[in-house]
Amino acid sequence: MWRDTVIRMAGAEPLNCSIVAAHPWVYGLGKQTDNGAYLSPANAIAWLAEKLATVTGETEVVILMATGQTHDEFMANLTPLTAVFPAPAFTQVSRLARSAAELATVKMQKPARAVNGLPATQPLSVPTARTVSSASAISQAGAAGGLSLSDLKTALADFTTRRAGMLADAAGNAGGVTGKSARAWVFTASGGAAEVVRQLLSGIPSLSSVYTAALMLAGDDLSSIRKMIHDDDHHTGA
Repeated sequence: MWRDTVIRMAGAEPLNCSIVAAHPWVYGLGKQTDNGAYLSPANAIAWLAEKLATVTGETEVVILMATGQTHDEFMANLTPLTAVFPAPAFTQVSRLARSAAELATVKMQKPARAVNGLPATQPLSVPTARTVSSASAISQAGAAGGLSLSDLKTALADFTTRRAGMLADAAGNAGGVTGKSARAWVFTASGGAAEVVRQLLSGIPSLSSVYTAALMLAGDDLSSIRKMIHDDDHHTGA
């Protein structure tokens, strides 16, 4: 069934499932105009239903969907969902939607006057380049007669600092994600494809919206995804 729920990130358990995304930039699905790309929830779900109808045997299905009647409303719903559940499909849609909005803004602006010459110089520092440089320096030092105890202590201290920073970043990112939540339209069902499709096409929400991004997951066991879904009494209706 479809309902409006709260999504919170749960534990990252291993999961194998089929993943299908429906959004305005899927070739042949969305409506492309001079003013942008559009896709209604009804068309998005009908397209996903066609994919699901080919499944044989029983399956479990979870769909997460963000919609909007305007571009701003769509982004206001999609951005929090992407932050909580940054699936590649959602991040791609978010990036494409922002790019489309920026392009529309640029079209309405007069072209800026080109600035001649190069910008001022500044230090170039790329993490991967620093890593390669450090490895190269260690290699050259070894070839020149080996590393001294002082060199080894310095290298070990640098490694320890980098490792601590990486662990802190990872913990901070994990804590930030688990502390976030987002509202989304969610569909869950299990059983034979015909019955799941029947439920999927029944009560499609937000029919007046013109922007839609939906991610369908189908597999034998999606319990780890269902743990993210928190139903409450806040329902805005279809």
